[in-house]
Amino acid sequence: MNNPGLFQAKWNLGGWAFCNLLAIALLCFWLWPTGQRLCVVFDEWLFHLLNDPLASSSAWLHVWAVASLRPFDAVVGVILLTLLMRGGWVFKAVQVREAFFGFFGILLLLLFIRMLFSKLAVLMGWQHSSPSMMISGAVHMSEYFPGLEKTWELKDRSSQSFPGDHASVLLIWGMFMTVFAKRISQVLVIWGLALLFMMPRLVAGAHWGQDDYIGGVLLALLALGWGYYTPFAAMVAGALLRVTAPVFEFMGKLPVLGRLSFMRTTA
Repeated sequence: MNNPGLFQAKWNLGGWAFCNLLAIALLCFWLWPTGQRLCVVFDEWLFHLLNDPLASSSAWLHVWAVASLRPFDAVVGVILLTLLMRGGWVFKAVQVREAFFGFFGILLLLLFIRMLFSKLAVLMGWQHSSPSMMISGAVHMSEYFPGLEKTWELKDRSSQSFPGDHASVLLIWGMFMTVFAKRISQVLVIWGLALLFMMPRLVAGAHWGQDDYIGGVLLALLALGWGYYTPFAAMVAGALLRVTAPVFEFMGKLPVLGRLSFMRTTA
């Protein structure tokens, strides 16, 4: 395959160390009593800023109620993958398939890291309930839309909200795309979307801010460090490219599918 290669099959110790040390620093700051107090003060302010208007603004309530439904997560996923797989934006058309497979591998690594970290959080007593369950006067969207909660899993509370798993996926996408972004306009779009799609859980009160900017960022940094700055992504992408090559060679000959960036093997 005539592909320039996005991932290096060798360790980048500088990038790996930076990601891991920053993740450790975030955790240490969060565990530091003064740091924890600062997080709580900021998070309570943020929660009231975002959640209180739900009681007075019908538009604010309905917009974020829709955005808090499980099916909306699928819409977000389609948007993010579309941008990743759009040839000529961040990645060249011939790089799209490799980029997708590399990101897929890093995403699986993120899920594994999250599973281990969640077990550690329970063991160490770091878990906590969401602000909608702990702050008096919180507006619960599920009380306004009980049917949506039962049918479409409207999420506005959690007894174990740390770390923010939803945010960690958005953050690893944002970090991954930023590594390859070539223009500031791309970075602005990437992080504008990532932050926007993190908002529903914060508005609904399913997560504290620290679940995202500490827990979510920590998980994403570990996944990026161990996935991108090691041979891991190169190995996963290379293996999947080889295994799927015959399938895509056949599909690339079809009239419509053959025009997609995902099918390109040469410039």
